[in-house]
Amino acid sequence: MKQELGGFACASRRIAILIAIFALASSAAWAQKKPKNKAADQSPMPKVPMPVSDKIDHDIGEMLAAFQLGNVEMMHKYYSDNAVFVSGAFAPPVVGWQNYVVDYQRSMAAFQGMQLIRRNTNVFVHGDIAWASYQWEFLSSYQNKPYSAHGQTTLILQKVGDNWLIVHNHTSQICDQVPEQQQPQSQPAGQNPAAPAKPQQ
Repeated sequence: MKQELGGFACASRRIAILIAIFALASSAAWAQKKPKNKAADQSPMPKVPMPVSDKIDHDIGEMLAAFQLGNVEMMHKYYSDNAVFVSGAFAPPVVGWQNYVVDYQRSMAAFQGMQLIRRNTNVFVHGDIAWASYQWEFLSSYQNKPYSAHGQTTLILQKVGDNWLIVHNHTSQICDQVPEQQQPQSQPAGQNPAAPAKPQQ
């Protein structure tokens, strides 16, 4: 009987050892598979297409960021070469990107540091044409004195390939009614930030 019990105990130990080996092997195999699943989890999610109006809104934000930084190259990414710029000043429209850049750089040289705040943007899309309108506030310093202006802009965009390019920019400054004796004697050349004053002849 003792032999039978001894044999049973020995067999039980073997079974316990086999179960332990099987458990270790299983956990090792699971651990090896886990990094593969982890790598799969880290793969990027497929990009969900952004609605056109959201893309245009995003592009306007980047264009205005470049405007504030004085980064002409980055701004040009969002404008057609033959874009037309209309300002609230009584001046002819500026036609063409290169002509605008000359005016922009001349006007912006007068300002030290600037911030352009955009509000109430509305974007409308119709086929390959879109238009956007927004209000803006321009904060800066001019001749070491605080300077601010506010107004509104309407942009017309055309789809070219996968991009939406601005083909028309109509920006107007809104002038508050100020009593005549409080009006400044002279206005800075670039008071309309998105469409600077016309070049001097």
